[in-house]
Amino acid sequence: MRDVFSSFVFATALVAAPAACEARVQITVDLSSQTMNVVASGGSYAWPISSARDGFVTPRGTYGVQSLETMHYSKKYHNSPMPHSIFFNGGFAIHGTYDLANLGRPASHGCVRVSPANAATLYSLVQREGATIRIIGDASNAAYARAVEPEEAAPSAVSARPQRVASAAPTDNPLALIFGFGADPAPAAQPAQPVRTRAHR
Repeated sequence: MRDVFSSFVFATALVAAPAACEARVQITVDLSSQTMNVVASGGSYAWPISSARDGFVTPRGTYGVQSLETMHYSKKYHNSPMPHSIFFNGGFAIHGTYDLANLGRPASHGCVRVSPANAATLYSLVQREGATIRIIGDASNAAYARAVEPEEAAPSAVSARPQRVASAAPTDNPLALIFGFGADPAPAAQPAQPVRTRAHR
């Protein structure tokens, strides 16, 4: 009887193990689009990020979580605050940033930055379920720049149709009808000028 019970417990554990693995948080960081997609048991999220700027590197690959710190201060970069740090490769971490204006474009020394609120949400999910972190793409391909900096608007086309010109004001002077004086001529139509708009930087 004991052997039957042990076999039942072992079989139950085997069935439950895949479910536990599926419950892990799946974090995908796309350096090309400067976005993070998170899939957890309770739903999915998509957030803008900042990865390494020119001269620095965010390592690509698949990682597990090495450690968690509610508030970490960088020993390498001026004691900078790194709220809700999720370390995945030595000193590289996903963490909150107060440099919100640069989210959506490369700006970090190599870490993956998200907003403080999103960092707190992710930290809580990872604490409960664990996580696999996958970093893909290439920040140098400028896909993120097209989303941030719209193209300059093209000049508007000038209509090829003839323009109506207002007729001269009526006059009671009969000589004006013959010789064309006594009334102000209608102003000549001016060609439309192309309008240029400045792209946001």
